Amino acid sequence: MSIDRDTFENTSEDELADLSVPDQALGFLVANEDRAFKAREIASQIDVDEGAVSTALSRLKDRGLVEHKATYWAVTDDAERLEGYSGYERATALFNDQLGTDDKEAWREHAPQEPHPSVEDDQ
Repeated sequence: MSIDRDTFENTSEDELADLSVPDQALGFLVANEDRAFKAREIASQIDVDEGAVSTALSRLKDRGLVEHKATYWAVTDDAERLEGYSGYERATALFNDQLGTDDKEAWREHAPQEPHPSVEDDQ
C-alpha cells in the first residue's frame, strides 16, 4: 500500500510496519463504507497480493468485521464491533491522515431540511 510523503515523514517505522494486511483491507473498506468490492479490487487499491487479501477478508469475516456476498466484500455496519477491533483505530487514523476526515459542516450545508420519509414522525 502506498502512503503519502507527509505520512512517510511523520509516522514512526514501528507504526508503519504494524499495519497488517487485515488492517489495510479493513481500513480500505471503512474508507469506502458505502460500497462493496471484489478481493482483487481491494488488493489492487492497497497494493497487496490478492491471495493475502482473500485470506485476510475471510478472517475478518470470521470476526464479524466484514460481510461477504457472492464475490463482493463490504465492511460491517456494526460500529460497536468495529470499535472493538484493535487494528481499526490505527487503520482509521492512517486513512484519515491520507484522505482527510469528513467535514461535518459541509455535510450539514447540503443536508435536506426535512427528515427522510422513512423516519417516523414522533408528533
